[in-house]
Amino acid sequence: MRNTIIFAFLLILSSLSASSFYNVKDFGARGDGKSIDSPAINEAIEKAASNGGGTVFFPAGTYLSYSIRLKDNITLYLDNGAVVLAAYPGKESGYDEAEPNEFNKFQDFGHSHWKNSLIWGIGLENIHIIGQGLIDGRGLTREESRLPGVGNKAISLKLCKNVVIQDISMLNCGHFALLATGVDNLTIRNVKVDTNRDGFDIDCCSNVRISDCSVNSPWDDAIVLKSSYALGYFKDTENVTITNCLVSGYDRGTLLDATYGRNEPQAPDQGYVTGRIKFGTESSGGFKNIAITNCIFERCRGLALETVDGGYLEDIVISNVTMKDIVNAPIFLRLGARMRSPQGTPVGKMRRVTISNLNVYNADSRYASIISGIPGHYIEDVSLNNIRIVYKGGGTKEDALLIPPENEKIYPEPWMFGTIPAAGFFIRHAKNVKMNNISVSFLNPDYRPFIWANEVHGLKVMDVSTTVENGVEPFNLENVTGFETDFLK
Repeated sequence: MRNTIIFAFLLILSSLSASSFYNVKDFGARGDGKSIDSPAINEAIEKAASNGGGTVFFPAGTYLSYSIRLKDNITLYLDNGAVVLAAYPGKESGYDEAEPNEFNKFQDFGHSHWKNSLIWGIGLENIHIIGQGLIDGRGLTREESRLPGVGNKAISLKLCKNVVIQDISMLNCGHFALLATGVDNLTIRNVKVDTNRDGFDIDCCSNVRISDCSVNSPWDDAIVLKSSYALGYFKDTENVTITNCLVSGYDRGTLLDATYGRNEPQAPDQGYVTGRIKFGTESSGGFKNIAITNCIFERCRGLALETVDGGYLEDIVISNVTMKDIVNAPIFLRLGARMRSPQGTPVGKMRRVTISNLNVYNADSRYASIISGIPGHYIEDVSLNNIRIVYKGGGTKEDALLIPPENEKIYPEPWMFGTIPAAGFFIRHAKNVKMNNISVSFLNPDYRPFIWANEVHGLKVMDVSTTVENGVEPFNLENVTGFETDFLK
């Protein structure tokens, strides 16, 4: 109903002012899936921009394209049945070249360039990409290609403001379905993404609203917040809400066709699917004032909050999340010292994180749930409330004797520590951790302690229900002060 109203409004508007409504076919676009239509599309955008802006309309058809260059005050409207299809580069044609960026060394190449994309805009305002159509990134590479003419992002925006992406679907979109860097006032609503690497990368952005989206990304992260140094200065990702979203690791393409496959070989790194919500790894700037609520994780990795390049991660609230078939740690909080930032940047901080009303079923037990700072730099003020986790179990008495390495400078993933010596929670280098109403059970017996903690100051564990095998102590505590519990074995 809402989409019908929007389209009716556009038709009325076009009848009142023909200059505000631009059908790409009027500019020579064929929509036959064979002809390269990006020149006609860009002509329509230029014409609209010359008149102060307007709606560039894609009727049903398949628009084979290279780079589409956005302008101020432009709406791209993809009608039902319209497909913007990324073309494969030719010998003498292709996507716009990646622009120079002297700050490449501080983050991955893909995060440092925007023009080598299917749709891109830099320094713009008032941009909408809406409609019931599809963006198909078939001709994009999923790699961080430096070759001229090769595109690796579906939508790429830098230093823009007042951006809305709504109702569209996106398929196999290369390295990023959306890379938004330094974007202020960004709304992403009711978008379906089924891709072969990252879904939404929200980098150095403020005032972001992501709602009612489904993002399937078995080979990389689904919704990931970052704060890189790609702009050449520190900028936090802040004031973000993510609500009513599904993130998943189904077989590629099976979200959009609603078959939800589970047969595809798993992600290349560490051999298991990704598809999660994550903060980091790019974390030169910080993450502040962020709320995640009413979200579902299905057949993917767990929630990951990571700051390893000097950024402050603070004032985070996560609630009403359900997870099923989780392939690594359901909860992973990591403060590290990789330090891919300008020389002299100090180690960051992680503090004031609240996670509540979390329900997890069938989680991989190798990594338990992890809260881990590094020596001299503690994760602070973490509150876990109303948490229910059902792990696979299977941990052995030998596993319980392991001492995980610190790996301060290693890329942050739960596998960085190897098998964890805890069945439920591994906590190291932390202050003021409060756990209340925690239920942990196992599909198979697990012979590791419920909590393994080292160098933790202030650990309160109340109203806990868990299974402890005969001969296993529920807590393995070393260098722990201020420990309180009402747990009775």
